[in-house]
Amino acid sequence: MYKHLLLPTDGSPLSEDAIRRGMRFARESGARVTSLYAMPAFQVLSYHADMLEDTREAFDNRMRAEAKRALAFAQQAAQQEGLVCETVSHTSEHPYQAIIQTARDHGCDLIFMASHGRRGIEGLLLGSETQKVLTHSKIAVLVHR
Repeated sequence: MYKHLLLPTDGSPLSEDAIRRGMRFARESGARVTSLYAMPAFQVLSYHADMLEDTREAFDNRMRAEAKRALAFAQQAAQQEGLVCETVSHTSEHPYQAIIQTARDHGCDLIFMASHGRRGIEGLLLGSETQKVLTHSKIAVLVHR
């Protein structure tokens, strides 16, 4: 079975549900766990309205705080399942690349992640990080919905 899971999170309720389920899956599989928060890079032109009002420093501080909160949730979920969870955060213009690279760097054999299910115009404009991971990863991906 799987020996090392990567559980990416964006801090959303959907992601938190996937983290809980991924931790349970890891415990049942006897696997180690690493959780990742891929922080978006600050951009002057962005579809994120909050970036338009921020300075780079304010945006970076907010993203670090969000990463800390999301990864603390992963640590707590791991603890509830009796697991130890390594946590990692990276800044990336392309979160899917950070997810795949982190899985490679940490020797993960499964990426267990949520999907927001963006479709239509929203999916076209925002894209789906999960879809990009599925398309580009050579490591197995399990999508939780």
